[in-house]
Amino acid sequence: WYQRRVRGELKSGDFECIATLEGHENEVKSVAWDASGTFLATCSRDKSVWIWEMVDSEYECVGVLNGHSQDVKSVHWHPNEQLIFSCSYDDTIKIWKEEDDDWVCTKTLQGHSSTVWDLSFEKKPNKQYSDRFVSCSEDHSLIVWNAKTKGDWTISQKLTEAHERTIFDVEWAPAYSTLSNRSLFATASADNSIAIFQEQGNGEGFKKVITHQRAHESDVNSVSWSPTHPLLASAGDDFSVKIWDFGTQSNAMLSS
Repeated sequence: WYQRRVRGELKSGDFECIATLEGHENEVKSVAWDASGTFLATCSRDKSVWIWEMVDSEYECVGVLNGHSQDVKSVHWHPNEQLIFSCSYDDTIKIWKEEDDDWVCTKTLQGHSSTVWDLSFEKKPNKQYSDRFVSCSEDHSLIVWNAKTKGDWTISQKLTEAHERTIFDVEWAPAYSTLSNRSLFATASADNSIAIFQEQGNGEGFKKVITHQRAHESDVNSVSWSPTHPLLASAGDDFSVKIWDFGTQSNAMLSS
């Protein structure tokens, strides 16, 4: 167990459970706050997505979204709009929006041929509208989705066989001026590897530019970029978390 001391010593009393939200009928797989911190989305193996609103420090369920035919693996809020994106074992991504005090599915995105595990929106500076996201799947592929017209999400690029086994996680990198002047994202896979995909010039889309074949001794479950430094954290079934420094050497590879 490792703990870094920040602004004094941490004590067990610093963390207190202030609420327990119950209602799902099976494992809860993912939670996500909206940008305002007022709403929380949760999803479960019971095939549903729940929306909770915080009012006066109390949490109230304001919506139960049923539409997926299988487990819901992850939920995400759009960075700029009150939209929920849910990824499912039914091979789809659903987009949910509140209309007339009720949450409805406005679109179902199909493109993967197996479980959609996760997705990540492009991180743009100065809160610019995020019109792209990337999804990952058990079918070993990545799909870059684009909304050239606001709300009309279509497939911009499909990277087939991006890994040799299931891709569990993907995260779009912040716009590091010291890392690359082109957009990129990282992936975590059941083939024990992590990889970096970078957008190429002349409309060529994204291409795998860096792969670490044995990043972990077994499945890599998650990757996360630091918001301030060119560092990538990865988590694996080998009980470890690793921090990867994309410094001068990687910067040279990404710029080539």
